[in-house]
Amino acid sequence: MVEYRIDRRSGVATYVQIVQQTKQALRLGLLEPGDKLPTAREVVEATAINPNTVLKAYRELEREGLVEARRGLGTFVRRTLGAGVQAADTPLRAELDEWAKRARSAGLGREDVDAFFTAVLDEHFPKGDQ
Repeated sequence: MVEYRIDRRSGVATYVQIVQQTKQALRLGLLEPGDKLPTAREVVEATAINPNTVLKAYRELEREGLVEARRGLGTFVRRTLGAGVQAADTPLRAELDEWAKRARSAGLGREDVDAFFTAVLDEHFPKGDQ
């Protein structure tokens, strides 16, 4: 099950953070079709956010066809965003993990690493290039 972490200082709307974290879990194979998302009550208890915020995020995911709400049962994953491989177990993930450790040892902070990674992504995956 996914555990949402809300960063109140990020400037990103809370419901958007839930949508993004759900999509990330789908891409990494942490959530698969048929899996149940946490209930709004569970998310509220874990994050201290408004239940309407959770419901808004779940409605957005449903609008995108990623999840479906089943009355009285909860919200379930309909489809994944992964490339058919468990990204969390690939050699690329291990290489990225090692790179992140080296970056931290070199004194880089999270924002520095994010800037480097974004620059490389933009170079190799131009905007609009899926």
